[in-house]
This record gives sequence, C-alpha cells and structure tokens, in this order.
Amino acid sequence: MANLKNTVASLLAVTALAINLLPLSATAQTVDLSPEQPGRPRSQPVADALKLVAKDFKFAKDGVLVVGTTTGRLPFGAYATDTKTPVGNAPDVAQLVADSLGRKLELVSVAWADWPLGLQSGKFDVVISNVTVTEERKEKFDFSTYRNDQLGIYVKSDSKITAIKEPKDVAGLKIIVGASTNQEQILLRWDQQNRAAGLKPVEVQYYDDDVVLYLALASGRADAYLAPNGIAAHNARDGKTKLVGAFSGGWPQNAEIAVASRKGSGIADAITAALNEQIKNGNYAKSLERWNLTSEAIQVSRTNPPGLPKK
Repeated sequence: MANLKNTVASLLAVTALAINLLPLSATAQTVDLSPEQPGRPRSQPVADALKLVAKDFKFAKDGVLVVGTTTGRLPFGAYATDTKTPVGNAPDVAQLVADSLGRKLELVSVAWADWPLGLQSGKFDVVISNVTVTEERKEKFDFSTYRNDQLGIYVKSDSKITAIKEPKDVAGLKIIVGASTNQEQILLRWDQQNRAAGLKPVEVQYYDDDVVLYLALASGRADAYLAPNGIAAHNARDGKTKLVGAFSGGWPQNAEIAVASRKGSGIADAITAALNEQIKNGNYAKSLERWNLTSEAIQVSRTNPPGLPKK
C-alpha cells in the first residue's frame, strides 16, 4: 500500500509539474518575463510631484524608492526568468513612480499578509501590490489610486454556463474563490441573499495551488472561479477558460486599487501627482497594455477616495 501511495504521489507530482510548465511556456511567447524588461515604460522626474514630497518624509534609503510588492501571480506581479526579479504591472507602476520622484527603484518581495507591518515599520516607502482602498485600511494608510478593481467569473471553455450577471445566477454552483479576499466576501453575501430567497446554496471551494484550482475547473469538480479579473484573464489566454461575468471588486460599490503609504507621512499627494502625469503623458496606458489590463484603467488618480465600507 505504501508503494502504491508513493507511486500515485509521484505521478501527481509529475503531472502537476507538466501542467505548471505549460502556461509558463505559453506566457513566455507573448509576455516579457526577462529581468531586463526593455519594454517597461520609463519617465523623467516630475516637478509637480517632487515639490509635494513632505520635507520631513524619511525614505528608507537615500536616492531610492523602496517599494514592497507581492510576487505571486501575473499580471500583477511574479518573478522573471531569473527567478528573483519582480515583473508585472505592479513593478511597472512602481518604476514610473520612482522615476517621477527622481529615484532609483528597489522592489522588495513581501507576502501579502506582511505588507502592512512592513510599511508601518519603514521597511519600504510604499506598497504597490493590488491593494484595494477600504475605509478600514485608510485608518492606517494613505492611498493614491492607479487602477479600477474588477472581478471576473470564469468557467471552462465548453461549460454550459454562458452568463452570470446577478447573485441568483450562482445559486447551486460550485465556485472557487480566494480565502480572506474581497471577492470571497462578495460571494458569501450573494449566497446569503440567495438562501434567504429560498435558492440553492453555493458550494464554496478554496485552493492554495493554481494547478489544483484549474484541474478542478477542467474536471468539473468546480463550476466557476471568481477572482481578480486581471489574474483570471491572464490565465484564460490558453483558451481553456472563458469569462461569463464581470463585477466591481467592491460590489455593489465601485472599488479602486492604489499605492499605499504610511498615514500622514507626506508622500501620498506626491505619488498621486506622479501618477496623474503618467496618465497624461501616456506611460500609464502603456503599463496597462503590456499586461492586458487596459479595461481597468482610471482617468485620474485620487488621494484617499471613498473606500469600501467596513464590515
């Protein structure tokens, strides 16, 4: 029995490795994963931004903008082919902000759960990591918006599900969602609303491994995947999944993604000015286009706009 278990485990490991390598190969043909990033938009210093940096703002390093970012999934952030250089839309935005402030960029990879403490402690100057503006987070951090927060619901390409437009459409489905995320809260609210109306409950599924996640979709163990649209759309380019619904990341409210800085530190307005200059000169659009995120573009960056309400 032990030998059988070992054999099965080995086969699963090999299969997972093969599946994991295929998307990377496909991605490498269409997305620049080189550590050099020759196509990354660059900028000259922005005078209007520089003059807004508080004189008492303490940068982590002289002449450098140290940016905390997670490196888990494209198109937001992942490692280049050297397995150590962060690439993706978040690093692109970080580069434009650093250039605008006349500083070199240093990216520090940080686990999602650790960025608040790292930012508050001064380990890095700002965080650029697909952070949604919420009223609770605004109590400790300032925000400069740079993208709309959009969610997508994806199913396998030959699924009979063609559209999910409102909460009742998910009744009775098996849906994958990330734990402790805004989208999980939305899905749970939909399920609660459906149950109250006498509809079938949702079977919520959680996976830590993307390979297992997409195997669940492909095999029919799950019906759909609710995720940040950028991530799911990036993976959908292999033609194995399709979009059947799109919603704001703060449903029913609008939600925005932003650069996070320490509350009252005196750099948020400078970053907002920097982002607005990049929107104006076209670099911002290029940074989104590179990673297929044009649909999430904003027209103007704002400092501390209304965030998602507290629970």
